[in-house]
Amino acid sequence: MKVLVCPQLLLMSMLMAAPVFAQVVPGTGTKIDYVGDDFEEPGWEFVHNMPKGSHENNERRNGPSGYSKNRRFIEGPERGQPDHMQIIPTPAGGLPHSKNALWVSTLHSGIPGQNTRTVEQDDLIVSCPSRLGTSFRPSESPNCMVRVYFPEVDRWEKRNGPHFGFRLGCSTTAEQEREGFLAFGTEMGPEPYWPGIWVHYRHTADQRGPAGSAYLAVRGDNRGRDFRVAEMEQFGWWTFGISVTPDGRIHYYASPGVDPLTPQDLLTSQTPYGFNAERITSFFFNFCNVNDGRTWSTPVVIDDPEMYLVNASRVMQFVQRKEAAEAKRQAYAKRRAEMMAERNARSQNNSRSSR
Repeated sequence: MKVLVCPQLLLMSMLMAAPVFAQVVPGTGTKIDYVGDDFEEPGWEFVHNMPKGSHENNERRNGPSGYSKNRRFIEGPERGQPDHMQIIPTPAGGLPHSKNALWVSTLHSGIPGQNTRTVEQDDLIVSCPSRLGTSFRPSESPNCMVRVYFPEVDRWEKRNGPHFGFRLGCSTTAEQEREGFLAFGTEMGPEPYWPGIWVHYRHTADQRGPAGSAYLAVRGDNRGRDFRVAEMEQFGWWTFGISVTPDGRIHYYASPGVDPLTPQDLLTSQTPYGFNAERITSFFFNFCNVNDGRTWSTPVVIDDPEMYLVNASRVMQFVQRKEAAEAKRQAYAKRRAEMMAERNARSQNNSRSSR
């Protein structure tokens, strides 16, 4: 006997059978120490390699790109790195174990040498794929977090709008216009996108808040639009986190202070642009200012940016290979230095004996 299946019932059964993933609070799983930073390493320094990149604005990367000497941060591929990065003593109220944190601000955002007098932004990227040799998968439930210190009101840049962003680099497969001569129609291909949390400041009051206040916005909703999620009732230290569940959904968290995040700190869960993430490349920070050549961005301090994986076995294999290779390079460099020292000592002894 032939069985007729109602399409509506089939769709309903498929939806009911779809897995529902519990939320992953940032800070869950195995911490990947090979990426991120605690800023406690002596001599921390960022090599700027000016002029900074501006590919997003004029398709010029102006390589070589900037990087921190410990290779844990890099200049972004689309925009330049912040102009000022300095290790300072951790502001009061920070993580108990922390002695140092990173003060960040930028002046010349946008295209080098051009003062557009519009709001531009610079990026500071936590170096993940270049250090690990791989990106992250949603099935690994990657989640990242950071502590950020925001200054008192009189030190904020005097304008309304976004000042700071904490974001993920993601990609999915989506329909795209074909490119090239005589290319018509569409095809499926990789589509990058960058969900995240933005801090908006009110220099002047608006309908929802007074002057000198700030709020959190998320990028983005199902159509990619930013939307307000919470007021910042205080400045000082905040903890931000973003997680990805195996279904490719993005989950945003924030809480005042430096305590670990909890399920109650969830701001919202979204599929930005209607996308489900298939690959997570890194996480990064945005610093925005009016690009007029005179106005610095709001100075913020970041501390302990961290990446965690609920399922870390695959990535830890990459970490172990990287650490083994690094140990081998260090051993070779040490032996080479010892050989050079022995050679110099013999040369000096021969010089003395010939006098």
